[in-house]
Amino acid sequence: MARGIFTIAACGLLVACAAGEVVAAPAEGFRRSLFNGENLDGWIVTGCEVAVRDGVLLLESGDGFVRTDHEYEDFVFEVDWRPLKASEWDSGIYFRAALPEGTQKWPARYQINLKQGDEGNVVRMPSATSTGLVKPGDWNHFKLTVIGDTAELEINGTKAWKTDGIEPRRGYLGLQSEVPLGGQYEFRDFSITELGYRPMFNGKDLTGWQGGAGDAADCWLVEDGLLVCTGKKGTWLRSDQTYGDFNLRLEYRIMAAGNSGVYLRVPSNGNHHGAGAGIEVQILDDADARYRELKPYQYAGSLYAVVPAAAHVGRPIGHWNSLEIDCQGKSYRVVHNGTVVIEADAAAFPELDERNVEGYLGLQNHNQHVWFRNLRLGPSQQPE
Repeated sequence: MARGIFTIAACGLLVACAAGEVVAAPAEGFRRSLFNGENLDGWIVTGCEVAVRDGVLLLESGDGFVRTDHEYEDFVFEVDWRPLKASEWDSGIYFRAALPEGTQKWPARYQINLKQGDEGNVVRMPSATSTGLVKPGDWNHFKLTVIGDTAELEINGTKAWKTDGIEPRRGYLGLQSEVPLGGQYEFRDFSITELGYRPMFNGKDLTGWQGGAGDAADCWLVEDGLLVCTGKKGTWLRSDQTYGDFNLRLEYRIMAAGNSGVYLRVPSNGNHHGAGAGIEVQILDDADARYRELKPYQYAGSLYAVVPAAAHVGRPIGHWNSLEIDCQGKSYRVVHNGTVVIEADAAAFPELDERNVEGYLGLQNHNQHVWFRNLRLGPSQQPE
């Protein structure tokens, strides 16, 4: 059994970004769209109103913050933006940002200014400034590369600045809404390349996966670039390799009353209950009436039968949900739709001390239709 390793490697694979959309992975990292042009799946909005019109994200009203589901460490981020106000426009793009503290509307740092005359400059960072590269009042393209403590920005294809001293080493991407004074802004064509991650699904076939207890083709298929459990009776899906510490990110969509799960560090037979077993992270339509009387550890995002999710944040049926699972030794962190729902270790939950610290990854077949996309794997984000 080969244990998975996490180095930035040339992948040369196809990865699914959205239903019907498959793009080539770059030589390094995992590239995907951050905005589907239809709704705000993948984004968290606080303190403002945001609309989606004609494939464009519009900061419509209010002072607030629009952030990604995930925090990012090393990445390449691209986006197009333009102000709708005739003059004195003002907004911003955040990177490596923490959540706003207390009554603050916006994070403390790092903000790439979109204010008229300061477009592209990082607030309170003189080493990250430029002039004359934006097209006032028109669409502009930013390409931001952040690696380690270094950040570099290209504006409309021209290098604007490069700086260092960027701390902390991970945080959210976000948009500042400052509509009452700065006016409305439009954004489109968001993409991110997560450096250090590799695809776990190529968007074409089941390469890298096998049936854990039978022929995978009986109940698993690839359709429109998505990995699909058809709901037919059959096997769970098992990774070809075993893994120890890792950060797994994926998106899933379920049918009404849907039920599935993600297996972590399971043995070859898929056991995820009791001593010597792996763990299941639950996927469930929590809102369905039939699930009103479940035990707390049976709801979505929970470490099944061990640790209950701290919040129920599943999106409505028909929408995509994001899931991030971080394993470091006997510590687990689960982020569901941008909310941390699990932070647990064996000191607080002794049963975790009996579970495997290496094993296969898996996707559960609960005889129900479920769709997966954007499965990627990188190093654990927890401190060692």
